Amino acid sequence: MPRPRKFVESDVVSSAGEVFAAHGLAAATLDDLVRATGLGKQSLYNAFGGKRELFLRALSEDREEATRAVSEALGHEDASALEQIRGHMLRLAIELSSSDRRVSLTTRALVESTGEDDPLSTATKAGIEQLAEVYAQCLEHAREDGDLPDDANVQSLAVYFVAVTRGMELLGRAGVGRAVLTAVALDALRALHGQRMEAADGSPSLRE
Repeated sequence: MPRPRKFVESDVVSSAGEVFAAHGLAAATLDDLVRATGLGKQSLYNAFGGKRELFLRALSEDREEATRAVSEALGHEDASALEQIRGHMLRLAIELSSSDRRVSLTTRALVESTGEDDPLSTATKAGIEQLAEVYAQCLEHAREDGDLPDDANVQSLAVYFVAVTRGMELLGRAGVGRAVLTAVALDALRALHGQRMEAADGSPSLRE
């Protein structure tokens, strides 16, 4: 009897994540996963339980990576909280307009989630909450610094920024250019205190 092939789970999850990011959960096939991971179908089932379970594993890794990236972007002590958010949003406008950037699994899950009480929807909501908490902490610092009104709803604003950034990601994937994504980012920032943070020469069209 041949010995079972050894593999590194983290490598398999990472490779599967690339497949899911490219195709989504529904469209990705077991054959796609077999080609990407180098494991047979039975091995994938034995190790992870199935396609959906493997997606959830990859989604968990993606969620932690996304949270870590936002935490690092908003963790510079040499800038005010609002300056950190501004820099973060403008960098995202550049990064998300790249034609070769893949959609994150967090955003894929958000699009494919049914909203029902199932593991995918539960994991998706957990990802939103985790990202929102990072924004909320930064916005709370802004309120403490006097850059936001005392009655600002920090939690609501945090979820708002999650929604805007996920939307920017989908727009970038659809081919919307940097100029439009930058305008979206700046408009989101203006919503923090109801005034223009940067003069605009005009609103770019979706074709720019």
